[in-house]
Amino acid sequence: MGGITIVAGAGLPVKSELIAWAQFMELTGLHPSFVGELIELGWLAPQRTQGSELLFRHRDVYRVKKLSRLCHDLEINPVGGSIIVDLVERIELLEKRVRDLERLI
Repeated sequence: MGGITIVAGAGLPVKSELIAWAQFMELTGLHPSFVGELIELGWLAPQRTQGSELLFRHRDVYRVKKLSRLCHDLEINPVGGSIIVDLVERIELLEKRVRDLERLI
């Protein structure tokens, strides 16, 4: 699903960890205005190519789909949904740290 990047000096293509706008839209199935709103909010921060094309991480697909489901299911706006997704991710990270620390005891 990722693009192809040419390694400097080697001339060999390698799989990119980033995906282009069209691929991102196909994978998420979302309306471009919804994604644009998330970018304007700063919640979604794609990289830009020299030609100003947007490149997304595969992780962004999962996050945006989770956000979209929350917004639809709970009938909340993207700002509220983004707060929930951020908090859930933070809880998951903290729980992982606690498990890691418990293994050390």
